[in-house]
Amino acid sequence: MSFTVVIPARYASTRLPGKPLAMIAGKPMIQHVCERANESRASRVVVATDDARIEEVCRGFGAEVIMTSPNHASGTDRLEEVARKLQLDPDHRVVNVQGDEPLIPPELINQVADNLEQYQEAAIATLCERIHDARQVFNPNVVKVVFDARGMAHYFSRAPIPWARDFWPAGAATQDVDLPDGIGYFRHIGIYGYRASVLSEFVTWLPAPTERVESLEQLRALYNGALIHVDVADRPPAPGVDTEEDLARLRALMEKGGARG
Repeated sequence: MSFTVVIPARYASTRLPGKPLAMIAGKPMIQHVCERANESRASRVVVATDDARIEEVCRGFGAEVIMTSPNHASGTDRLEEVARKLQLDPDHRVVNVQGDEPLIPPELINQVADNLEQYQEAAIATLCERIHDARQVFNPNVVKVVFDARGMAHYFSRAPIPWARDFWPAGAATQDVDLPDGIGYFRHIGIYGYRASVLSEFVTWLPAPTERVESLEQLRALYNGALIHVDVADRPPAPGVDTEEDLARLRALMEKGGARG
């Protein structure tokens, strides 16, 4: 079965305005993202934006663009608008690739799409990677995930999960603990595959209490009973771009090593 990649691209980034149009190795960032997405097995790659400047640049290098509302509360709302405008079948798979990941491995795009095909009971698929450093487990900016034997998510959290009750003392902090043997700790990787049907449902759901307290949108799906399949990424993800420092680092990497870094 075919699948569609949608790349949300906003101009009004708080920390790095105009980020999708930042030049890296002679091309705007969004073009690198589109090129990586086109290396996947996707039947269609679409940029979703609410900004005419991004639309013009994307059409200039041949990308398909769908203009979306500037009033969406989340990226998932923007995806739903694209799926609705494309009149996708309910079971069609939509992979959300962030517009600030110019080195995203195409294999990871294929992996989430394939997992939705394999696990028919899942409404959403995503990826993770194993954590080996306790500092990452205790870092609230690193989202952790716990899942069952089939790979279905139990919970996502900024807190250290699972909590090693008999291994870590009360009040344990990053600097004085190790990770217990035999227990896997996993960092969530923010790439998602959705069935079009769950996108249409998602936009009708109110934010979940857990979502509000953790600031994690995927908890809305769990709260409403949607199954999320989680798989360990087949290869390490490349870094995205959130700040000027990230951009400078990526420019140096890609300009030294070529367009693919």
